[in-house]
Amino acid sequence: MTHSNRGDFAVNSRLLRITGMAAVIGALSTVAASVLLDLIRLFTNLFYFQQFSLADRSPAAHAMGPWAIAMPVLGGLAVGLMAVYGSEKIRGHGIPEAIEAILFGKSRMSAKVAVLKPLSSGIVIGSGGPFGAEGPIIMTGGAIGSLLAQHFHLSAAERKALLVAGATAGMTAVFGTPVAAVLLAVELLLFELRPRSLLPVAVACAVAGFARPLLTGPGPLFPLETAQPQPITFVWCLLAGVLSGALAAGLSVSLYKVEDLFGKLKLHWMWWPAIGGLAVGLGGYLQPRALGVGYDVIGDLLHNHLALGVVLTLLVVKAVIWVVALGSGTSGGVLAPLLMMGAGLGVALTHVIPGADTALWPLLCMAATLGGTMRAPLTATVFAFGLTHDSNALLPLLATSATAYGFTVLTMRRSILTEKIARRGYHIYREYGVDPLERHVVEEMMTREVQTLDAGATLQEAMLSHFGPRQAHRAFPVVRGRALVGIVDRAVVTGAQAQDRQSTLGQLCATRELVVACLGENCRSVASRMARHQLERLPVVKDPHSLELVGIVARSDLIKPALVHFDEEEKRERLLGQRQQVSVEP
Repeated sequence: MTHSNRGDFAVNSRLLRITGMAAVIGALSTVAASVLLDLIRLFTNLFYFQQFSLADRSPAAHAMGPWAIAMPVLGGLAVGLMAVYGSEKIRGHGIPEAIEAILFGKSRMSAKVAVLKPLSSGIVIGSGGPFGAEGPIIMTGGAIGSLLAQHFHLSAAERKALLVAGATAGMTAVFGTPVAAVLLAVELLLFELRPRSLLPVAVACAVAGFARPLLTGPGPLFPLETAQPQPITFVWCLLAGVLSGALAAGLSVSLYKVEDLFGKLKLHWMWWPAIGGLAVGLGGYLQPRALGVGYDVIGDLLHNHLALGVVLTLLVVKAVIWVVALGSGTSGGVLAPLLMMGAGLGVALTHVIPGADTALWPLLCMAATLGGTMRAPLTATVFAFGLTHDSNALLPLLATSATAYGFTVLTMRRSILTEKIARRGYHIYREYGVDPLERHVVEEMMTREVQTLDAGATLQEAMLSHFGPRQAHRAFPVVRGRALVGIVDRAVVTGAQAQDRQSTLGQLCATRELVVACLGENCRSVASRMARHQLERLPVVKDPHSLELVGIVARSDLIKPALVHFDEEEKRERLLGQRQQVSVEP
């Protein structure tokens, strides 16, 4: 059977319009990312140096002494007030909120989020919060895309494409990693792989990637070059992946245990970020370099510029204050802290691996911790490459990130991102594949031998001939010659007959909407149409112009593609070496 009219993808003329809008959103998200980074610098200078300046300074360089402990508390208090009187959606690290808006909110986000999320994150991070800018900019960029989409007549799927385009463009603008941002969309945000969403996202990220040097400077964030990997490296990659996965799992479990503890407090949640800020202040007093975004610290870890004792202290303090602060419901991102903690683990690992490349293992553990925590190994691999431009590390990155991913998949039911959504009553299934209904067309499933009624027959004649005691089918297509005019069942004919027994079936069908399936349509489209119109069967026509009846498809027919899925997924077969054996998992 050939289907010359079928293509690889479902596309229409709206794709170009949506892609053009995504390009605009990419530019706007780049500007938003620049504004967010400026806000972080501004509030860092205000809180720790009492200066109104956009100079790039680390809060670790302050000279405030014990007074610095109060800065994260003030920042947390400000965010709590903003959440209460502005929007509660600014709480959290951004990505779960974006996923929830996509899957359960028809990709609608508010203007308040677009304004308050970067402002609140700037305050929190500027006051020493141990977070990165990526989560807030993902939420902010997503809000920009969603708001623009809401001004036009778009479907929820089209709004989703633009929301994700804005989110990933913002990430590109912060880190300069457009390919990793596209993979983030595929692995975390889109829940599909279609041209209608992939193309707008890719274009938005490309625009942000080209525009980024105009606002934040060119080049990779952490330029690095490691040696060519050797075969024995693979063994150590497995070890690094397991350890990184364990770190990722431990951080995720600890975060939600802390969140549960905050939930038991009798104080209103508005005060929780201030309490979390106190923990940040105390931790920052012990280890000042754990405060803030910490890109400079990540660079030092990757280049092995810190002593092991300092690294271990930094790793512990960063983990504790990050878990407590994020568990308190404040505003901040997860990527940069995970990078720092993973890199710290890698530095420690270099003291265990014989002849270790001191730059390679911090990089591998950094990516693997990210990939294991977010359950996104491809994103983590390409993200680490985008941050460093180190092509020699690509293969070890893949092996280590995949190992960490496998560890967390096998040991944890949900990730740090989906657990938050599950606690709000929504379950997310992150596996997706080609729907069996999309792999089959209606003519493969329909019944070709169809009993019909003539349009010229009266209602009384139809009742006697087809709807009597020996009725063979629940409904029958009505035709005039070979052309379909409608479909009727007993209830429709009986109801109309009560008003006029001599009316013809053609006259009855003329008053009813004609809903059909056409040759070449995939079964998913047909199933959606039946659900939308609450129908149990559809007549199948050759084309919408001639309306020549060629068959009929029922809801029970659309179960048949599931048998193919069953054969592929559940049947266990041994085809070589002995007589064929088949078993079926219960």
